[in-house]
Amino acid sequence: MNKQAIHDRIESLRQTLAAQDLTAIIVPSADPHLSEYLPEYWQARLWLSGFTGSVGTLVVTADFAGLWTDSRYWVHAAEQLDGTGITLEKLAPGQPNHIDWLAAHLAEGDSVAVDGNVLSIAEQDRLLDAFEANDITLITERDLLTEVWTDRPALPAASLYVHDAQFLAQSAIDKLAAVRAGMAGATHHLLSSLDDIAWLTNLRGADVDYNPVFLAHMLISENDATLFIDNNKVSSEIAQSLKDSGIAIADYEAVQDALGTLTADDLLLLDPSKVAVGTLSKMADGVGFIEQMAPSTLLKSVKSDADIDHVREAMRQDGAALCEFFATFEQRLADGERLSELDVDSMLIEVRSQQPHYVSPSFPTIAGFNENGALPHYRATPEKFSYLEVNEGEGGLLLIDSGAQYQNGTTDITRVVGIGQVSTEHKRDFTTVLKAHIALAKAHFPDGIASPLIDAICRAPLWQAQMDYGHGTGHGVGYFLNVHEGPQVIAYSASTPKERAMKEGMISSNEPGLYREGKWGIRIENLMVNKRVSHPVETEFGDFLNFETVTYCPIDTRLIEPSLLSQIEVDWLNDYHRQVYAELKDRVEGAALEWLTERTQSI
Repeated sequence: MNKQAIHDRIESLRQTLAAQDLTAIIVPSADPHLSEYLPEYWQARLWLSGFTGSVGTLVVTADFAGLWTDSRYWVHAAEQLDGTGITLEKLAPGQPNHIDWLAAHLAEGDSVAVDGNVLSIAEQDRLLDAFEANDITLITERDLLTEVWTDRPALPAASLYVHDAQFLAQSAIDKLAAVRAGMAGATHHLLSSLDDIAWLTNLRGADVDYNPVFLAHMLISENDATLFIDNNKVSSEIAQSLKDSGIAIADYEAVQDALGTLTADDLLLLDPSKVAVGTLSKMADGVGFIEQMAPSTLLKSVKSDADIDHVREAMRQDGAALCEFFATFEQRLADGERLSELDVDSMLIEVRSQQPHYVSPSFPTIAGFNENGALPHYRATPEKFSYLEVNEGEGGLLLIDSGAQYQNGTTDITRVVGIGQVSTEHKRDFTTVLKAHIALAKAHFPDGIASPLIDAICRAPLWQAQMDYGHGTGHGVGYFLNVHEGPQVIAYSASTPKERAMKEGMISSNEPGLYREGKWGIRIENLMVNKRVSHPVETEFGDFLNFETVTYCPIDTRLIEPSLLSQIEVDWLNDYHRQVYAELKDRVEGAALEWLTERTQSI
């Protein structure tokens, strides 16, 4: 992006701050639904800073501009911010975040603006707590960006469609009843999170790249439910289906007025991390609140047996597509064709799109060669990418993290490919990551344990070798929904509220990694289902869960140093490859079958 354009945008924003007698502005990476992936209309932080990472907060004052982001993005954030006048502020344990910085650097009586339409209630509370001691004023009623971003894109307008009935285990009526049963005595429940609304209505959309969701709010009471959405997106058939399910339709912008009709006799349930301050701007004083996780968040995280059967089938389809990809990819390299990271992305989309029920990628493909693979969330672009080339006698590693949305499931997988002659160091690092992956895949743990606590099981082999990685080990995965889904998260740095308990039927990723800056990156990722451990007799220690790995794709044994694996680890890998072969052998033929057969041989 043009660095001068960034300079000009920041200066224009500063002029707006000065004209309105404001000291600072916070520009988060958020929308009114607190989504991970944002429609272009709400990508203000990207537009102002040029930083393309999915996580980051920009702060601008008269003489300072800084962007806070975590370790996944430090390297490429430094590159993208260089020459813009924006300082990279590294988010790390024990280091000040943007709230700490503002509280420390602003004076009594100063004011900070942030658009309440993209500020969660929980974040507002943190800001108010930090600013109270210094009498700093927080202003959330103004959207300053509309004055600066004159060519702001329009809101998305994709039409809704129905999640194919053959893949649904529950009707919208039944889901709505389950949500009402979990409303904890509230008279009303506000939902703004898009994946919760899509799950609850059994509808899907295309308003957000990679996630089959649509922009909407939903207000539920004991007897009524209203979906606030752009009516132009709703066909007459879908409108009738919603009506039959007891769901009325109102304009997207009308949610504020609807909330404004609540009285002191009402009690509103909402998730403060998933509802924006601006959505409540017309609420009357005196309305009571219950602030907790939305019932639908836990309900949709626990997949039914039928859902899991469909997911297994989606994984077989995805595995067959990957066999086609890797067979073709390796042959093209062997033939001397000059391939790039961008080619990997296009080839993956091509093979996956030929599978039944395919909809789209589930996130931007990460294909990072050598030093690019050391950036956990790297993305090749036409302006910046690498060719998969090494000098004679040398070797490199290509990390490929990709996935797809199918009507019968969402996939997410990472594999590493050796290019040229891989080194002893490559194999040592790869095998150590594999040991970590196997440790989690084989784990048993108490039913209901806080998911962050099991992270240490995975990291133990890496810690034993004095190695580690900066991102989480696992995230929940939706069912033809967001590839990143809560409430569970396998990350020792995460908090452990009761909502993050591991439950039977949840699907999580298993993705330990290792990143050597400027050299290479390694990550091995499969998806796993929480399954109940069956006991021949009951024990006094309660129920335990373990994992069923449902990703079917070989792990490249050519990158393994066998002497570093125990016999138990070798047995796990060989068993996994036998299962992969059994699941996929009848779905591929020719070169893809030959590739599958070769890559699933025992070690």
